[in-house]
Amino acid sequence: MNVHSRVTSVAQDDIEAFRRVRAAMPDLARSLSAEDLAAQSMADCSPGKWHLAHSSWFFEAMILSGEPGYQPVDPIFQTLFNSYYEALGERVARPERGLMTRPSLDEVLAYRREIDRRMVAWLEEGRADERTGYLFTLGLHHEQQHQELFLMDILNLMSRSPLNPAAWTEEPRAGKVEPMRGGRLRFDGGLVEIGHGDGAFAFDNEAPAHRVWLEPYALSADLVTNGEWIAFIEDGGYARPELWLSDGWATVQAEGWDAPLYWRREADGWNAMTLAGRRPVDPTAPVRHLSLYEADAFARWAGGRLPTEAEWEHAVRSQGDALSNAFGEVWQWTASAYAPYPGFRPTEGTASEYNGKFMANQAVLRGSSFATPEGHARVTYRNFFYPHQRWPFTGLRLAFEAAETTVTDGDETVGFRSDLLAGLKASPKNASPKWFYDAEGSRLFEEITRLPEYYPTRQEAALLREVAPDWARRFGDAVLVEFGSGASEKTRIVLDAAPDLAGYVPIDISPAALDAAAARIDEAYPRLAVTPVVGDFLHLNALPPEVAAGRRVGFFPGSTIGNLSPDEAVAFLKGARELLGEGALFVLGVDLVKAPSVLIAAYDDARGVTAAFNRNLLVRANRELGADFDLGAFRHRAVWNAGASRMEMHLEAGRDMTVRIGDERIAFARGETIHTENSRKFTEASVRDLAAAAGWRVADFRSGPAPSVALALLEA
Repeated sequence: MNVHSRVTSVAQDDIEAFRRVRAAMPDLARSLSAEDLAAQSMADCSPGKWHLAHSSWFFEAMILSGEPGYQPVDPIFQTLFNSYYEALGERVARPERGLMTRPSLDEVLAYRREIDRRMVAWLEEGRADERTGYLFTLGLHHEQQHQELFLMDILNLMSRSPLNPAAWTEEPRAGKVEPMRGGRLRFDGGLVEIGHGDGAFAFDNEAPAHRVWLEPYALSADLVTNGEWIAFIEDGGYARPELWLSDGWATVQAEGWDAPLYWRREADGWNAMTLAGRRPVDPTAPVRHLSLYEADAFARWAGGRLPTEAEWEHAVRSQGDALSNAFGEVWQWTASAYAPYPGFRPTEGTASEYNGKFMANQAVLRGSSFATPEGHARVTYRNFFYPHQRWPFTGLRLAFEAAETTVTDGDETVGFRSDLLAGLKASPKNASPKWFYDAEGSRLFEEITRLPEYYPTRQEAALLREVAPDWARRFGDAVLVEFGSGASEKTRIVLDAAPDLAGYVPIDISPAALDAAAARIDEAYPRLAVTPVVGDFLHLNALPPEVAAGRRVGFFPGSTIGNLSPDEAVAFLKGARELLGEGALFVLGVDLVKAPSVLIAAYDDARGVTAAFNRNLLVRANRELGADFDLGAFRHRAVWNAGASRMEMHLEAGRDMTVRIGDERIAFARGETIHTENSRKFTEASVRDLAAAAGWRVADFRSGPAPSVALALLEA
């Protein structure tokens, strides 16, 4: 290849990258009106029209204007669309950008098109040298920064309208939320290297690579969720000065904060303003729009702290795959001040003002958000905001001292310990029922199902035998996916009625119980492809690749849906619909509302098997977590909550005590309970409402004789 051909090839690659990056912001703007793009909601934000113009100005001011004899598109644009570059002359103050009704949106878009034309011509001529080549790449990344700022600022603008307008039908985002992994990851620390050191592009503030000493530490595998934040609110988090930094508490008082930005409490729960309008808060999703002050207060309330940026970078470099949503969901606050690295040198020339001048009074965030353009994030990327700001897409991941974390990644115990401690530190205390089902818990539950008082299993099995032959005709050679399979006893009824099924995928959190059940099914049905999956069915990302394509049929018997909160139930059914794909069916088992005396007897049997099942949670904690629960000091309680239409199981402390779990101490007052399980009861109408809210349609609904349970066949 001759030199000319090589230059042409490089230029063509640059042109394609330029056009691709530059197309994104106008594509976003097409959903918005000229009025949307002209307004400015607050001093920290800029109008969308200004972002469209400024990102074009950058290429003109930084690259094109350096060419001999260059004539600007319009000289006044050099003032109107300069952001903060003192070396480039006067500019309009940021709080006044929304006052510029002219140039019009059409003129701004014409300006973009002209700059695009001139930049493509410049690239085709191969005029870039080392300095301008760096500025060109810097300009592309600057453009991507403003794509994200564009979305942040539009959201803030929409939030100011009483109409709660949706800027887009669905939020523009690069990818899906990754499933949560649970637990903490421990890191030994030591002398580690952070910062940008290779030859690829990075902003000047990411360099140079340098060594940092880290003491042993731990990070949460997951981001803090909306559900955890609601627990913080309900525990008085915004009203407890002992949790807050002094400046943070002063800000809370001055601003009247009582929830993250854009949240609103209504009669039916919390909702939040999003780019797709006002939506119910999803308790399983990572919390967004937090200031550093809020993140720090939550960390203190949760018994942790914010990681330093060096801890975050070291963790992602060494075990990034074990951290969910390290990138692509929210920028994560760190405890590190935005300051220069040892040996920092700003970019030479005008671009020296890009980062260095802001290295005071701000804090570093790491990762990236759902709105960060693809290809823009890096493990060394240092974003920065002032500690009071919360309009960006910001959240947090907790850090802990290593002494508080005695378990290792890859062990089911990690998630158990993390969940149990979080529940016991909440008010009121609670524990997730998913941790009932170790091998002994599964055995006890099977014993419960055979008790005379416990009708749901018997009644559902009888009803399933009645309806399975009819419904199975619709399955064909589908794959049956069972969520929370347990011993898979009812599965046999379906498998016997549907001999054409191509495969069976049991999903369960307990490896021991899953392996035993899968082995029994595999032995009984040798022609059936059995693919067991260990995992939390509430947070599954995809089925194994070996699972056959085609129709999938979800199977969720046992009225387990009643163990979920209303929001969790909707989220689970939505996730199942997405997991199972087009044309999916779903067999859902529910228990129906009935006389409290019947319900209480079923959950507090005369032989005490249910009590043993409930207390086995504490047995498991003592065995696996090194806890010291006094089993005799907790009694089983079953309560009918008519207002919530649910049975509740509790473990009630018989005396004042302190329980140790590793290095943690949990205080109990006499009469205080651990709320271990809910079992909601339904009507046909409430099942139909639930299905509709999750995007399913009830194709058939069958109920059995008293004490009645029901089965619903849903279709996507």
